Amino acid sequence: MGSASEFFLGMAALLLMPSIAHIVLAQNDPSDWVTLHNDERSKVGVGPVSWDEEVAAFAESYANQDITVCKTRGHSESNIYGENIFWSEDRAATASDAMSLWASEGDDFDKSTKTCAEGKECGHYTQVVWRDSTAIGCARAVCNDVVFIICNYSPPGNVDGQDPF
Repeated sequence: MGSASEFFLGMAALLLMPSIAHIVLAQNDPSDWVTLHNDERSKVGVGPVSWDEEVAAFAESYANQDITVCKTRGHSESNIYGENIFWSEDRAATASDAMSLWASEGDDFDKSTKTCAEGKECGHYTQVVWRDSTAIGCARAVCNDVVFIICNYSPPGNVDGQDPF
């Protein structure tokens, strides 16, 4: 039988587990998504986005589509919403990880000419900061060791012939 100190250490660990789990879950809360998007948008002088339950339901549905297959997928067939997709083999990947990746494309985007550096990808970044996209909905799904994060945008951005901001 264990000592009293082992018992109390075990109990302390059990009591702390919910708060640790909450921290991970909190990083995927709608308010976190909105804040992460609005932080990037404010850097280029674009107005804020807000959370939209209908857009979020679409994102959640697509994130969970065929989740048992556990494979990466392309963009949905939707013409209604813009879309950014992130996947990671790190089960702890969060909203912040996805936004960091998408926002990093801004380093390759010339804000004065509104063009992307040759051979680089900037479409995730431009969707995040797209002036006319005012509503978002995001979802996170886990399958085995793969995390899928999807954000949808209304109205969609990355419209040919238009500047993002």
